[in-house]
Amino acid sequence: MNHRKYQQCKRCVMDTTDPDIQFDENGICNLCTDFLKKRKIIMGSRSADKKEFEALIEKIKNDGKHKKYDTILGISGGVDSCYAAYLLKQNNIRVLLVHMDNGWNSDDSILNIKNIAKKLGYDYESYVLDWEEFKDVQLAFLRASVVEAETPTDVAILGVLHRIAAKYHVKYIISGGNLATEGILPPKWHYNAKDTRYFNYIQKRFGTKKIRKFPNFGFKTELYYKFIKGIRIIYLLNYVNYNKDNAMKILQNELGWRYYGGKHYESRFTKFVQSYLLPKKFNLDYRKATFSSQICAGNMTREEAIEALKAPVYNEEDIEREKEYIAKKLCISKAELNEIIETPGKYYYEYPNDEKKLNFLYGVYRKYFS
Repeated sequence: MNHRKYQQCKRCVMDTTDPDIQFDENGICNLCTDFLKKRKIIMGSRSADKKEFEALIEKIKNDGKHKKYDTILGISGGVDSCYAAYLLKQNNIRVLLVHMDNGWNSDDSILNIKNIAKKLGYDYESYVLDWEEFKDVQLAFLRASVVEAETPTDVAILGVLHRIAAKYHVKYIISGGNLATEGILPPKWHYNAKDTRYFNYIQKRFGTKKIRKFPNFGFKTELYYKFIKGIRIIYLLNYVNYNKDNAMKILQNELGWRYYGGKHYESRFTKFVQSYLLPKKFNLDYRKATFSSQICAGNMTREEAIEALKAPVYNEEDIEREKEYIAKKLCISKAELNEIIETPGKYYYEYPNDEKKLNFLYGVYRKYFS
């Protein structure tokens, strides 16, 4: 339990609902301070100077010669990945759109993906997960009562995209991930999805099936794809002055794109987790991290964020219907789902994990290979 006196950052809107947050003498939190330092290092003058973006586009084209596609793009139907597809088309990049279908797509996300593929003239592949296996893994993470209820999806996305990139001999995977909307995320809110010891322990303890078809993705797998296959992930939106509101307007006006209600709400399961499960179990409001990232990126004011946070995270009537849907799809009773929701939350370090080992290995990688 977090018994600290409540405090909110005076620059962003992160607060002591993150139990590890620290403030300086001016009331500025370490999260936005670290974010701004990281953003300066990663982005440099990219938003002001198009030369680095143009060089990247040229490299993608050159490395894609004599292949069917220059790159693949993981697409969810959300604004970030759809806008990345739009940018690639504007720069005449040959793209294969790839969607990892875990069974939780909202109707709007499906329509968005189809519209983007059709109107941009891109080929599209959907990789459908084995539902019985995936359902078992999701239930295992829910029953483990950890923040990382979405780790199975995060792992599967990485696994699927790398498999398909290797299949087509493509060297670049384009991700819609970006600093402007995702740069701030407290460590306790999302542990490393590539910790296979953590993943396997939770599945073995709380799951019921042996996982055979699930596209797992850990550190060793990552090294294989990086060094043997030469595949890299590119966060394209970090090379431009990305403004989410402007991107949404372009997508809506030019491609018939539909908004789905919130960040990552293109998935009904993600919407349930972020708008209900985590606030109830951990007093964790993901909007604070998203808005804080946008504030630091200059795309939102702190006053706008504070006002937006006054709106409830979820609607009581809607959430009851959603719980019925979630329980039915997971083949559990609503009573069991409510029991999962009411079970006290746990953090990753309360289960066996390889945090120290992975921190060391990634430290070595960043020092010598990045």
